[in-house]
Amino acid sequence: MRHYPVFLDTKQKKIVVSGAGEEAAAKLRLLVRTEAMIDVFGELPCEPVLAMARDGRIRLTERPVAEGDGDGATLFYCANDDEAEDARAAAIGRAAGALVNVVDDLDHSQFITPAIVDRDPVVVAIGTEGTAPVLARAIKADLEARLPVSLGLLARLARAFRPRATLIPQGPARRAFWSRYWSGAGERALSTGGEAAVANLLERLLTDTVERRPAAGRVSFVSAGPGDPDLMTLKARRILHEADVVLHDRLVPQAILDLARREALMVETGKKGHGPAMAQADINVLMADHAKDGAHVVRLKGGDAMVFGRLDEEIAALQADGIPFEIVPGVTSASAAAAAVGHSLTRRGRNSALTLLTAHDMAGFAAHDWQGLARPGATAAIYMARKGAVQIVAQLSTHGADPATPVTIVANASRPDQTIARASLATLVARLEAMDAQAPAIILYGIGTPAAASHAVASVLEEVAA
Repeated sequence: MRHYPVFLDTKQKKIVVSGAGEEAAAKLRLLVRTEAMIDVFGELPCEPVLAMARDGRIRLTERPVAEGDGDGATLFYCANDDEAEDARAAAIGRAAGALVNVVDDLDHSQFITPAIVDRDPVVVAIGTEGTAPVLARAIKADLEARLPVSLGLLARLARAFRPRATLIPQGPARRAFWSRYWSGAGERALSTGGEAAVANLLERLLTDTVERRPAAGRVSFVSAGPGDPDLMTLKARRILHEADVVLHDRLVPQAILDLARREALMVETGKKGHGPAMAQADINVLMADHAKDGAHVVRLKGGDAMVFGRLDEEIAALQADGIPFEIVPGVTSASAAAAAVGHSLTRRGRNSALTLLTAHDMAGFAAHDWQGLARPGATAAIYMARKGAVQIVAQLSTHGADPATPVTIVANASRPDQTIARASLATLVARLEAMDAQAPAIILYGIGTPAAASHAVASVLEEVAA
């Protein structure tokens, strides 16, 4: 580690910037967020620098930096976009005893400025020793998306409450108090009732901790998406990481389960298409029992929990016991399958409606509008299709569907072992039987692979056909 990361106290410190052009403005956009006194020296200042001076955020002198201008400075930036002028300014800064940074010149800089995610007072600094600024920006962008804007306000409210929190003895009890606040309770209070709700929450948590009251349990229905961890929402990933207990479907891949805390209790519920499964009543009991014990339970469902996930049954069971819950929607497998083949689920001039069917439960098939689905141009996404494929083909054929209607089968949508097969209504059953029987498959009825399919899609099609 060549550059040792530290956080410098800038309150009432002097920082000098030599240069007033766009290069200097880029540095100043970050510096003006500090509590430092910022002196800028440079001819022909650009508009952003002039605006900062008009707003009183910097003190601007419209001439090159000179001897003595760096006296008393803690940091000295050389941002002239001119190598010779930067070298002259750097000598002035060093003579004044300040730490000098020459923009984009690692060898002549005494310190470097990291990429920063600012959720004041929470600040994350990202450094790559100056070797990969593009990577640093990519990491910054990822963290910007992951860390809610409200984090800074929550941290400031927590800081103000710290004197009250000293009523809890140091050690496990106090750590548990802050853990409950930061594990989602604070953010939920802020989103529902603002700062007043957060203040009430902190007082309630303090009372509960001092009086040793057990934490209230709850259940989060989290959508795991079709299988690719990158297709999970940020909220889903965060809540999964906060869980005490995770009740997950068998088809949720290990890469997603690994996002949970190592300390979390992981329970496979065995919900796998039409194969062996844990009884729904047993799942309901598990959820309720763990929540009653004060646990944050995540019911992790594949795809979107609200599409063929038996969500209403589980919600009803929680409501009967008075257990609070939340629902985190996600990417459904139909969307992932359509994306895999490079097609949309709806298209102007072809279909203005999309039917979602599940072949797992055939009880309602007789009442379905098969005649409407059999019309030219109709489309449907059929989930858990293996079990009911024969009945689906029979119903559509009976109601006049064209045997040549295009059908695309996507198995393991979005996963590394994804396979795609082109078929027609007439060849659907045979094509399904030729594919891996253990892989979850979704049928896109009325949707074929585009003529201009990507090379990756085309190669998968050839492999399946072979």
